[in-house]
This record gives sequence, C-alpha cells and structure tokens, in this order.
Amino acid sequence: MNHLPLIIKREYLNKVRNKSFIIMTFLSPLIFVGIFALVGYLSSVNNDNVRNISVYDESGMFANSFEDTATENYNLLTNLTLEQAKAIGKDTDTYGLLYIPKTENLEGLSKSATFFSEESPSLGLMKDVERIIERQVNNDILKRENIDSDRIKQLRLEVEIRQETFEGKETSKVDSIAKLIFGGAAGYLLFMFIIIYGNMIMRSVIEEKTSRIIEIIISSVKPIKLLLGKIIGTSLAGVTQFVAWVILIGVLSTVVSLVFGVDPGAMQEKQAQMMVEGVGQNPQDMITQAYGAYQSLPLANLVIMFLLFFIGGYLLYASLYAAIGAAVDSETDTQQFMMPILMPLILSVYVGFFTVIENPHGTVSQVFSYIPFTSPVVMLMRIPFGVPVWQQILSVVILFATFIGIVFFAAKIYRVGILMYGKKPTYKELIKWLKY
Repeated sequence: MNHLPLIIKREYLNKVRNKSFIIMTFLSPLIFVGIFALVGYLSSVNNDNVRNISVYDESGMFANSFEDTATENYNLLTNLTLEQAKAIGKDTDTYGLLYIPKTENLEGLSKSATFFSEESPSLGLMKDVERIIERQVNNDILKRENIDSDRIKQLRLEVEIRQETFEGKETSKVDSIAKLIFGGAAGYLLFMFIIIYGNMIMRSVIEEKTSRIIEIIISSVKPIKLLLGKIIGTSLAGVTQFVAWVILIGVLSTVVSLVFGVDPGAMQEKQAQMMVEGVGQNPQDMITQAYGAYQSLPLANLVIMFLLFFIGGYLLYASLYAAIGAAVDSETDTQQFMMPILMPLILSVYVGFFTVIENPHGTVSQVFSYIPFTSPVVMLMRIPFGVPVWQQILSVVILFATFIGIVFFAAKIYRVGILMYGKKPTYKELIKWLKY
C-alpha cells in the first residue's frame, strides 16, 4: 500500500489545525500591516512638522535666497551679534541657527558657514541649505567674472544616452532597477521561506521523535516515504499560510488606507523621490519607463522558473533539515549542524546582491547559478537580466537531481537517527549511518 498520500495528508492537517499555526496565520498580517501603518503615520506626522530656522547673515548676500517651503520657515536676523542670535535660538521654538559670516572673498565663504542646533540636524535639511548657499555663491562668482549665469543655463545641455540592444529593442535605466527589484525579491523570498519552514520540519521531526510516536509509524512505513511525506505535507502547509498572508495583507492594507486614511507605504515616498533624483529623470518619464520595463520583463519565464526553483530549492534544504531533526534529541543540539546548511544560503544571497547585480553574466554568477545549493537564489536573480533557456533548464535539472540524491542519503540518516536517543551524534557517526 502506498502510504505517501496518507502521510502528506496527516502532516498537512496536523500543521494547519495547530493553534499556533492558525494564530500566526492571522496575527502576522495584522502585525505587519500595523507596523507599516504606524511607520506611515509617524512619517506623515514628521513631514507635517514645520522647522523654524533662523538665518544670521553677516555677509548680506543671502537676503532673498532663503524661501519658505512646506516644511521649512526661514527667519532672517539682523542687527545682532552672534551670541545674541544663539540666545534667541535657544529661547524660542527654533530648529537651528544658520550663521553666514562676512569674509574677504567668496571662496572663503564656501567653507565658513555654520549651523547651530540642539541636536544633529537632518541630512535632507543640510543638503537643502548647502544647495541654496552654493547656488548663490556660484552666481556671484560668475557675476564677478562678468559671466552671465542665465546665459550659461540656457547654453547648458542635459545629456541622456539612449539604451538599445543589438536587436533594436529599446531599454532604459529603469529596466535595470525593475530587474533588480524582481530578482532580489524572488531570491530573498525563497531564502526566508527555506529558513522559516525548514525549521518547522526540523521541529516536527524532533517532537515526534521525543514523543516516541515515530517508533509506531516507522514499523509500517519506509523511512524515505515518511521523510518525503513530512517534507511535502509541511511545504503545502507553508504555501497555504503564505497565500493566506498575501490575501490578508492586501485586504488589511486596503482597510487601513480607506478607514484610517493612513498609507502603509508612506515611508517609502522619500526613498522613491531620492531614486527619481538619482536616475535624473522627471517622475512622469520614469513612470512611463517603469511601465515599459515591467512589460519587457519575461514574466512567463519568471513565473515558471520561480515555481521550479522555489520548489526544488525548498525540497533540497527541507530534506537536510529533516535529517538534522532525526539525528538529535532537542532543538538546542541542532546548532552544530545548522551552519553547514545556512552558509550556502547566506553565500547565495551575498553573491546575488554583490555579484549578479553588477555582472549577471559573469563567470562567478554563472558558476553559482549551477551549484544546486546556491542556484535557487542566484539563478532567480539572474533570470530578469536575460539568461538562455538551456542554462535555466540545466540548472533546474541539476537542482532536482541533487534533491533526489540528498533525499536518499537523508533517508539513511533519518532511518537510523529517528530511533537513537540520549546521544548527541558527531559528523563521524553521521557518515557511518550513511553506510548502513
């Protein structure tokens, strides 16, 4: 009789009926959305605060340079000493005092301005103030040299290099950003899924071993079927929980935005604006290019390969987690065996973010996209940049072939270790178990 479907069903139902599983399925999205909503609210409150900044300009050059904005009010101080200006700043609701001394030349002024405040001022504010002073000083230098600054602005050209493949397909800077986001998200998602649900499998095996239930089950089921059943059943429970999280987070985010008027993504507005400035394009052009970049992504290829690498990578590492759970008596004893498993995962993330992004088709990127312990993360991050289909298929074949081999050896450790009690095994003993 084929017991595998029964084992899968048992493992799946045990997981989804568990009280802690049900609680975390509903509680995690609440915590996630709550944190983002709180951060978004605090960001909006922080952005609504208006900073009052006093400007003490001894040089007299910046009387009309500082203009009030939505978040900054500038108050020009005159006929005072520096100490009096400082005292006013301390005694009033002033965010800081900008002191611009009188210097012999403009070159000296560029290094002598000082900002006084009770605490360290924000980097954004300091960049704004420096930009204002820099613009005024540079304009005065041009006037001193009898150069028309307005004319220079008119003659200045902005260079934007078009990007196009040899086949004539137009690309842009936003294409690279979109590929980076998709690849990085896919790789990181797999990394987190393996860590979370791999540990769940390991704890499940340890619990059954310590409760001696496994002794009854193992008498009528082959170890390899029991191992596969636990891996697949727990994986299905994990997928169920993940889908529930996605749905609940989407619903809760919509409810929070409509009912409370809080945008959970508000904290990302500043980062988005910085990215727009870094790319050097206006927002409308960037939105258009982002939509084009999204359409140009190989979405069908990404979805198919994501599923294959996601399943293969998880099954590979889950079998190792199950073998570790069978070899020990408690979760504290797993620490000595966890590092060899976690190191390839951590390495794949580092290779992905520091090598694949810089050179997705380089030797290092290609080699690690074929190694089965790193390929699920590295190859997923490479695919958006354009990887030949034969390379993707070869990587998938190597991954699943390695999984079959790992399951075979893990089942041997599982068969012996599941009935071993009261002794912490060493690596030498694990190798002996593989020979039984």
